[in-house]
Amino acid sequence: MPRLTLTDLVDIVSRAGSPKATKVREIKNRPAYAPAQDFYKGLREGLVELHRLKQGKPALSPLASPPDAKKTAHYASAVAGYKKWWGQKSLSWFDPPRNIYSAHGIEVAVNPTLGLHINGLPHVITLHLKSDKLTKVRADLICELMAVALSPSAPANAVMCVLDVRNSKLFVAGAGSQGLQAMINAELAYVASLWPYV
Repeated sequence: MPRLTLTDLVDIVSRAGSPKATKVREIKNRPAYAPAQDFYKGLREGLVELHRLKQGKPALSPLASPPDAKKTAHYASAVAGYKKWWGQKSLSWFDPPRNIYSAHGIEVAVNPTLGLHINGLPHVITLHLKSDKLTKVRADLICELMAVALSPSAPANAVMCVLDVRNSKLFVAGAGSQGLQAMINAELAYVASLWPYV
């Protein structure tokens, strides 16, 4: 069964026409995941470790200077945005739930990066680390899929959200999500119909 990441799905949904088909082809034919090719792996793991070990904001500074000089500007920008978002909030760690969402023979891995009690309220957080600004439509899609896939195994009253790290903006799942799951399923039906031919 083909498996996509949450980012893959959002990338497909945000395209139309031939670019959408091209994205499906790219996903199907890309090489297997290699940690060395994961540009933000070090930053994600650093943030998880920082919160897991109950370290404070000063522990963010080393994350802005990765060993690979090509990453420095990107990591520094993300760390500055994360620090601004953190502000005066009280943050404490819990292991975020993970799950697979399936429809039309396509699986989507829903693997949020952070589980944080923010001022006492549990938040399950996916990080948007890319330089492009996260749109509300994309954020709503991510939050909806997280809510559908993760709510049964998340802490009670957990808020599903995505953090646009560089822009210090937290998008949370809202009441205006009617129809989003149907849209997600329609997109997965499209991927399933195209997959054998790309």
